[in-house]
Amino acid sequence: MTIKVLIVDDSALMRGLLSEVIGMAPDIDVVGTAPDPIAAREMIKALNPDVLTLDVEMPKMDGLEFLSRLMKLRPMPVIMISSLTARGSEVTLQALELGAVDFVAKPQAGNGAQLQGYGEEIRDKIRAAYGSGKARGVKPGATAAAMQGTQGASVEGMLPARCLAEKVIAIGASTGGTEAIKTVLSALPAEMPPIVMVQHMPETFTPSFAQRLNTLSKLTVLEARGGELLQAGYAYLAPGHSHMRVRRKGGGYVTELLTTEPVNRHRPAVDVLFSSVATEVGANALGVILTGMGRDGAQGMLEMHQAGAWNIGQDKESCVVYGMPRAAAEINALDDVAPLSSIAARLVARLRGH
Repeated sequence: MTIKVLIVDDSALMRGLLSEVIGMAPDIDVVGTAPDPIAAREMIKALNPDVLTLDVEMPKMDGLEFLSRLMKLRPMPVIMISSLTARGSEVTLQALELGAVDFVAKPQAGNGAQLQGYGEEIRDKIRAAYGSGKARGVKPGATAAAMQGTQGASVEGMLPARCLAEKVIAIGASTGGTEAIKTVLSALPAEMPPIVMVQHMPETFTPSFAQRLNTLSKLTVLEARGGELLQAGYAYLAPGHSHMRVRRKGGGYVTELLTTEPVNRHRPAVDVLFSSVATEVGANALGVILTGMGRDGAQGMLEMHQAGAWNIGQDKESCVVYGMPRAAAEINALDDVAPLSSIAARLVARLRGH
């Protein structure tokens, strides 16, 4: 089965470059390119593409406005092509809220090896986006919000003081994870053990993502800078430029950032965080693995499980891409599996029971 892709971008140079790198795959066919949303609308009707790549900023109609209309009238998997700027990150996060499956940064002028890596990334994301719609039998795709279900109900009530002092929660996610993490955090009470998180995204995006989570959650959400003492009621997001680990210090834990080589093609990597939590926190940890393609986090989650931690994975039906949770399930690293809307409640119930 060949995946039909329509590219929407106002730059002729970018349309050509994207067509070239995407079209290298034998299982992906670029069926057309459109310079603006008005042309794209007619081409969608005529060509019936499986996946759309959409530039954030375009003439005649803003990319967000077009995406909003598209998701109401003709939902399909969309990958945003975003600039690596503060403005680009804000708009891209809004696009993910509107239903875009994923995003990829605009390619930078570079050597052949860099473009080859970029091509592999965008082709993998197109396949994942296509699979996310195909697995649910939608026509031909669905918005990320629809795939993940409704928002989780807010969980209220006090937790035992010992939980707040001793426990640490570690969360990992990738494709579809911005909305998944938002769903979990926004449903949690203000008094929670410290939370450490890895979401695969570029360094220009993580500050905006942390700020957005902070406004939508009862918790205080920060982008980690390294050396922070983990505190109850706080959630720490790994910055896009560094791996994040947890290290024991005195009677508590601190964050530690590393600029070592990527792991599983990612930096930050979920495996790096989870492995450190297994070593440093052990049986006092709770692990959460959410939607995402690939296997990042599975091995680290197994180490957490073997160290006595309690782990939960998002179920297939509510995942945008059932990759990372499936990899963890396949190696028996999970203690529980739940829909996205239930994960916050399961975490709180587990904490109350211990």
